Amino acid sequence: MPQVEPTTRNPDKGYVALLGWSLNAVEALDRFDRRYVVVAPEWAEEYCVDHDIPYLPWNFERLNDRSMEIAETLQNEGVDVAIPLFEETVEWAGAINSVLLDNPRLYGQAMLLRDKALMKRRAQLGGIRVGIFEEAHDRDDVIRFLKRVNQTLLKLDGDPNDPIHLKAFDKAGCLGHRVIRTPDEIDTIPDDEFPVLMESHLDGWEFAVEAWVHNGKIKFLNISEYVTLGYSVFVPATPELERYRPQITAQIEKLIKTFDIEFGFVHPEYFVTSDGEMYFGEVAYRPPGFKVFELLERAYGFNAYHGLVLAFDPKTTEEEIDAFFPREVVDASGVAGCFGVYPRRRVVSELEIPEETEDDDYYESHDLSTPLEETVTKRTAFGTHWGLVYFFGDDPYRMRDLLKKQEELDFYV
Repeated sequence: MPQVEPTTRNPDKGYVALLGWSLNAVEALDRFDRRYVVVAPEWAEEYCVDHDIPYLPWNFERLNDRSMEIAETLQNEGVDVAIPLFEETVEWAGAINSVLLDNPRLYGQAMLLRDKALMKRRAQLGGIRVGIFEEAHDRDDVIRFLKRVNQTLLKLDGDPNDPIHLKAFDKAGCLGHRVIRTPDEIDTIPDDEFPVLMESHLDGWEFAVEAWVHNGKIKFLNISEYVTLGYSVFVPATPELERYRPQITAQIEKLIKTFDIEFGFVHPEYFVTSDGEMYFGEVAYRPPGFKVFELLERAYGFNAYHGLVLAFDPKTTEEEIDAFFPREVVDASGVAGCFGVYPRRRVVSELEIPEETEDDDYYESHDLSTPLEETVTKRTAFGTHWGLVYFFGDDPYRMRDLLKKQEELDFYV
């Protein structure tokens, strides 16, 4: 870990627990004024001991009879609030915070923010637009849903099916996300992926939002523009997407009210259709993937993890959080984007950054590593990228085109 000046901890501010291991989050908190402890699996212990990082071991299996232990341990330690860093720790944060903040509703709220089917039902009850959705327990359920959706869309024999989307109930982002168009594709779904959430396809422009919430109010709202879902994203968005900011803000306010969110951070995804209607996709209660926090710091200069702590800490004042965040869009010094690399060949032996990428004046860095195996496993669903390539410049349109262009290039040969 890079050496940084030790920060004086402020005893009048909250003592926070980070749930999950993220080196960037730990480094950020090391430079911040809040007392903190990292709650992570045992494999993180050696690193924490070597680098004087306050640490508590805990394995985030399913909540069970021992789950209360960690809440009591943190409470005895004097911790004020638990902050989830990953999807798998969201319900743990809810369970722990229901004890630390003496608010039993927080656990139920965390379950709504973890289970995609419950989440959509709650959104519907709050008057938020969602597509058609159902749970599937086996392949027959998927076949029935595919037929029903296309019957509803008045498809005739011979017309191509409208696709449906299958998603794991409680996994992050693209993990376990499949697009199904024909009954034949349903046979390829492994048994262990059930039960799943099934959704109708929404034609529209998909984007994500990052919103820091304090006392039930939005303190900073970023719109992340996807170039290709699962491949690339940049911030701030193009003026075309930013022009929807008033409607997007209204949607997030409705989401905060519907899910009773008083504090913390939400990362929802939406679709805007050609006629300007907003449809809710899903919402996460933890930092986004694709290093969006790091992209925000590159574009705006503020540390998004510090913002996360301010939004969660019950001892943060309104003045403190208002002074922390810049103004959206106008205070950005440029546009930051990244591209997730997945090998385009079945057999690869080395990493080779394409010349046209490296020579581009927007190119900054990458975190790709040399391949350990030569045979590339077939990408199931949206798969997992092998690393990210980072770009920074001043023109959002040039950034969008540049990120799109990367899809045609080989980074592994």
